[in-house]
Amino acid sequence: MPGNERRRIRFGYWMPVFGGWLRNVEDERMEASWPYVRNLALRSEELGFDLSLIAELNLNDIKGVQAPALDAWSTAAALAAVTRRLELMIAVRPTFHLPSLLAKQAANIDRISEGRLALNVVSSWWEQEARMYGVRFDTHDERYARTSEWLDVLDGVWSNGSFSYSGKYYTVEGTVLEPKPLRRPRPPIYAGGESEAAKNLIAAKCDAYVMHGDPPERVAEKVRDMSARRARLGLPPLLFGVAGYACVRDSEAAAAEEVRRITNVQSHAAGFANYQEWLRGTQLEHQMAIEEYSVSNRGLRSGLVGTPEKVREQIGRFEAAGVDLLLLQFSPQLEEMERFSEAVIRPYASPLA
Repeated sequence: MPGNERRRIRFGYWMPVFGGWLRNVEDERMEASWPYVRNLALRSEELGFDLSLIAELNLNDIKGVQAPALDAWSTAAALAAVTRRLELMIAVRPTFHLPSLLAKQAANIDRISEGRLALNVVSSWWEQEARMYGVRFDTHDERYARTSEWLDVLDGVWSNGSFSYSGKYYTVEGTVLEPKPLRRPRPPIYAGGESEAAKNLIAAKCDAYVMHGDPPERVAEKVRDMSARRARLGLPPLLFGVAGYACVRDSEAAAAEEVRRITNVQSHAAGFANYQEWLRGTQLEHQMAIEEYSVSNRGLRSGLVGTPEKVREQIGRFEAAGVDLLLLQFSPQLEEMERFSEAVIRPYASPLA
């Protein structure tokens, strides 16, 4: 690159609204509670993290349906009021929210946060949850057709003084939404998916593509594919994010021992049935190994485990692949984020790194 300049990758993390990320470790010392997530968010700003993803599920798919799970939207509104720098990416599932009403809520949270809102649009996969909460559960491709209309309405009411729309799934007449979001032209819309329906929709109507964990070389292929789809539509470039589970230790042996601990798969654990339903409800490009049941979102595939030097080198490979954002999981969250900040974020942000 010209001079010594380097595009800085952003460091994000998943807010532990489910009390952890490891399906076969019962107590990760990170309770699903408002005091815990408030303190974590405030400390994360001091540690140099840029963004937090607040997942939306009414049931706990990690620890089992009887375990606590925080509501995404009320939690995000509260966090917007107490944080000052952290971008808040809130997950939203179109089948659970009418688009014009969600647009109103999101605009209000964006105002509370002074323009720090982003959305992660997720097409629902959990049929059991939908039945329990009285929500329609569509087939895979129909979910994306619904999401496409949902995004049209969302963007329409954010962008126009008065907006009308008539589609298969949604109809609105002369909708007025004021005040509009501070963030212009709109709060960024992230989405992920590996089916053709998902990738075509994201290329056409979203601002960023988020991926499950994978090695940098595989991620680079996806970046090229999605960038080409976007270019064919004549739209501005997408941003790219990747999920990862991070574990930094002083030695490779210590890191490997920690991985052995968290991947000790126990098929009788409370989240195993939910994991199997998720596999049935998605269209992933590659078969999931049973060991990956232990860590959500294919996080270990990203290779962010090892010594600080090894992890920083891997992050450099993700940058070279075109990644703008890492969405990280840690366990236990606060303690590991402290370690990651000291060993990785601060040295990596240095011009001499």
